[in-house]
Amino acid sequence: MKSFTIAAILGFTSTALAACSREGSVEITFYGFPDNDPPSADTAYNCGGRNYVASEGDGSYDNPVTMASAQGEFNSCETIYVPYLKKYVRYEDYCQKCTSDYNSGILHIDIWTGSSTTSGGDEQVNCEDSLTPSGDVVIIRNPDQNYAVDTAPLYHQGTSNPCRTNHVYPDEKAHTYCS
Repeated sequence: MKSFTIAAILGFTSTALAACSREGSVEITFYGFPDNDPPSADTAYNCGGRNYVASEGDGSYDNPVTMASAQGEFNSCETIYVPYLKKYVRYEDYCQKCTSDYNSGILHIDIWTGSSTTSGGDEQVNCEDSLTPSGDVVIIRNPDQNYAVDTAPLYHQGTSNPCRTNHVYPDEKAHTYCS
């Protein structure tokens, strides 16, 4: 009986910890090949067979975009959902600015844009700045796997419209998630 009770409590605890939740007041910025340190697509963690290489993915749960943040803010390889982008992102990299913000009580994520093999240079960095929201946003931790996804890349070098600012959703109602 004791074993069953302990197993039931442990099962309830892990389920409760894994419940979908909204996290508000998160600063979002963007980075890519030209402003990674050093300039490359190298990441801190090997998640999902990417072999330490950042990816813009298509933003689906099974192919999330690489995200950087402070150590301790997320679990390595944790996948979250960002309603502002309608994309899933995964914690695969480290961000120095995110760390200094985290130490000051500010949650901050930096989201990968563009190619993992070539730099978009100043055009890409300017795009990252254009994609950055003016205020904090809400993220979804332990998200359902079936939220709406915009699979368009945020930055696509060599196209007539490389910076996809029309693929952000500042008015997305985050309160509708995890209900």
